[in-house]
Amino acid sequence: MEKMEAHVGKMEAQLAQWGARLDELVASAKEAEPEAESEVHKRIDELKAKYHEAQSKIAEVRAAGSDKWETIKEGVESAWYELEIAFKKLSN
Repeated sequence: MEKMEAHVGKMEAQLAQWGARLDELVASAKEAEPEAESEVHKRIDELKAKYHEAQSKIAEVRAAGSDKWETIKEGVESAWYELEIAFKKLSN
């Protein structure tokens, strides 16, 4: 139980940081050059979808509890990895 709680707690903290970063990106997208605006919004929309997927997976873990952790861990970590990669791509 402690292992799952610690892991999920770290994920929630990182998700909060990414949420703040996402808000910043949305605000800065309003200032994008017209030529780049469409691409920026597309990438932000993709990032938002991955962010919400990660949120959903964390909620799923919380609801399932530690006894189901090993069963759903792979799906959570997969969603997490995709979100992390999306943030890195958007930052480049």
